[in-house]
Amino acid sequence: MTTEPKRPVNKRPVNKAAGKSVNQKPVNKKTANRKPVRYEDPEPVKYKKKKPHHSKKKKGKSKRSKILLFIVEIFVLLIMVVVLYSVLKIEKVGKVDLPKEDIVINPKVEESVQTSSMKGYRNIALFGVDSTKGALTKNTRSDTIMIASINLDTGDCKLVSVYRDTYLNLSNDSYNKCNSAYAKGGPMQAINMLNMNLDMNITDFITVGFEGLADTIDALGGVEIDVTESEISHLNNYQISMVGTTLDGKTYKANAGTDYIPVTSAGRQTLNGLQATAYCRIRYVGDDFQRTQRQRTVLLAIAEKVKTASPATINQIANDVFSEVYTSLDLDEILDMLSEASKYQVVDQGGFPEESMRATGTVGSKGSCVVPVSLADNVQWLHDFLFEDEDYSPSEEVLSYSEKIAADTSQYVK
Repeated sequence: MTTEPKRPVNKRPVNKAAGKSVNQKPVNKKTANRKPVRYEDPEPVKYKKKKPHHSKKKKGKSKRSKILLFIVEIFVLLIMVVVLYSVLKIEKVGKVDLPKEDIVINPKVEESVQTSSMKGYRNIALFGVDSTKGALTKNTRSDTIMIASINLDTGDCKLVSVYRDTYLNLSNDSYNKCNSAYAKGGPMQAINMLNMNLDMNITDFITVGFEGLADTIDALGGVEIDVTESEISHLNNYQISMVGTTLDGKTYKANAGTDYIPVTSAGRQTLNGLQATAYCRIRYVGDDFQRTQRQRTVLLAIAEKVKTASPATINQIANDVFSEVYTSLDLDEILDMLSEASKYQVVDQGGFPEESMRATGTVGSKGSCVVPVSLADNVQWLHDFLFEDEDYSPSEEVLSYSEKIAADTSQYVK
């Protein structure tokens, strides 16, 4: 293979017609650098034969082409910006796809979803985890476990808190407090735990930590909560524990007015994100059943604020909060739900196990537990409450879990 010898820089071309050397002007390097490669003629020699004269028509055509090209480039750039913005927002969400084949739904329930009482409902698991930074996937117990059941025809929504200390099958035939399912296997195991014990068909979930909850409330401008006198000191103490510093893990220090804003009086008032999250965590006024009631109260207050929020506010929540959320839902799906919040109405709320069918006791090494006196009866109540199916008959799986729970706990419960 031969290579073409380089032309000496100082050599002048000869004009054959005149028989004289012609001085060639130096190349303007700046202009050459600006010129896109795609506009260069693949045969540079031809440029020497062209006259440096252009007609006005050619100039006008060239100008229009440049303007058109500029418009196209701007349009492409805008598309790239939109795509990039969408990708960044999606990546901020802790999005996880739950393989359908790994989700356990009792056979009887799959039949009910298609033909009977559960048809036309969408059930979503809501988990609140005891974490301010990350740790939304697993290795942390779910401080809050709720089921939101939505009637797709009417928009009516019902909320049920599953008490975190409820003694249930963790979906792997080991029995313990149900909030440990999330710690051991993340949302997948927690969803399977709910489906198997409660005859549910949950396939989607949303998990939020304390920081995400606080930021959501702040983005909405706070929520209206009626605080009692007995709750004030505990509310403020939880604020301090969430933002303060500690040396021993027990005593926390924080500066009032800068690190947090103390609640100073009882009554109905607007709580900011930190205050409302601290309110959800109070466990020393009443029992854990009242604590879950506070959580539902805050969730309902958030739902009411979302209904009146502007699209700009909703988008702000999407930007500020979705990085602190772990969910199986797509971003577009969440935004659609938020934008249609006015169509949904929370018509009832409750707790599982139902008050008249639960007991408490220290179940051996498992510690203090909430025990469904009869899991089967509680599941029957749940389906009546959520789906208005008063004749619901629990599945064979639930009946077997019910017997096991009774055998494990009968000697411990009050």
